[in-house]
Amino acid sequence: MPVSRRRRGRAATRSARSGNLPITNRRKKTNKFYLAASLVIAVLVIASFAFASFSGGRSSTQIGSAQSYVDGVGTEVPILTADHIAEGSLATYNSQPPTSGDHWITPAVCGFYEEGLPDERVVHNMEHGNIVVSYNLPLESDVAALRDAIGSIGLANVWGVTRAYEGIPTGQIGLSAWGVVDTFMGVDRDRIERFFEAYSGALGPELVPC
Repeated sequence: MPVSRRRRGRAATRSARSGNLPITNRRKKTNKFYLAASLVIAVLVIASFAFASFSGGRSSTQIGSAQSYVDGVGTEVPILTADHIAEGSLATYNSQPPTSGDHWITPAVCGFYEEGLPDERVVHNMEHGNIVVSYNLPLESDVAALRDAIGSIGLANVWGVTRAYEGIPTGQIGLSAWGVVDTFMGVDRDRIERFFEAYSGALGPELVPC
């Protein structure tokens, strides 16, 4: 027999009093909860991006301490005009390793390159405030020591490119930032770390982590 409207109303009232809401109502409440949670997450994400933009996307723990050349940390080199040139073409520089000048459009990704990288690529990295470590070390033990030294410098993970380089004398290491170079024989961990602490993400017209 058909259930009367009065009985259906009483059943709904008893269900509400007992806490047994219909499934559709529970679904609506669940959907509202997920919607509210999604909105909160979206607001937090937007706020984090806004804070990063306001702070320049960099914190004091992720960049070097210097905003210009530091006396005693490397040697200043006159800055050359920096234009993009076609991939594969060659540029002329005023130091080895170079510290500024024309460069290819695509910079290198942070890392340790035992096969080497062209000057024209890493100069773009220096334009972005990256530090380029160039080495001409004949002994594998020296290369391993350099790799270990670079690995111990946290800033190198964000701002460092290390490459084999035949443009400097055998046994030498060269540290390059935009307009600054430091060269020395053998692996000097303290000297490398000091250079990174001074110039990582600090020098260059466009500061972009690699």
